[in-house]
Amino acid sequence: MTSQIPHYSSALQQLFPGLWSTRTTPLPFMDDLVVRSFVLEANSGVVIIYNSPGIDAAAQEIHQLGTPTRLLLNHYHEAMYGQPELTIPVYVHEWDRPGVEPKMHVTGDFRDPQFIGDDLKLLPSHSHTVGTTFFAWEHGAHRFLFPGDAIWVDEGIWKAVILPESDRRAFLNSLTILRGVEFDVLVPWHAHRDALPYAQVTPAHKRSQLDALIDRIVSGASGPRA
Repeated sequence: MTSQIPHYSSALQQLFPGLWSTRTTPLPFMDDLVVRSFVLEANSGVVIIYNSPGIDAAAQEIHQLGTPTRLLLNHYHEAMYGQPELTIPVYVHEWDRPGVEPKMHVTGDFRDPQFIGDDLKLLPSHSHTVGTTFFAWEHGAHRFLFPGDAIWVDEGIWKAVILPESDRRAFLNSLTILRGVEFDVLVPWHAHRDALPYAQVTPAHKRSQLDALIDRIVSGASGPRA
């Protein structure tokens, strides 16, 4: 698919070939953090990952990439920003669906690991929330992992967001599984206002960050910067 919009526009920024980010929106409960949505030129069509107000700001540019086929929610907290005006089917893990439906129309849900096309895989983790789902996308020279805010980058250190509702055992299991998942770009939902919206990693760096995160969780770390 050939993009018909500039490398950088006021509403979409191209991060890698085929991967675009929307404008940022403040995260209300964490100072200096912002969220974005990411637009993928996937093999199955244009897919948006994560809900945010930036979707509507970029609606025209998104349509220039192609008709959006689905909005994938990582977890139900994304519904706090409401339904986009952009016409797009919304999908979320079935266990988080009850937390989304009061604010957004859900077209469908999923439960088990599955592929969308041959390049985008859904990986339920049941960690940050009971329905939290990671998305792994292979495109061009890169393999991207979208963990929502279950994992994010805080001053170069991978942190977890562990809430009272979070399942610590599922969190640890997910992190252990991720040690065997190949990816070289981590793309969380939120990031520091002035930081890059992604982190490029080597296999050794990925393992060391995951191992350190596992150790902190085993030691009892919790909260938004676990």
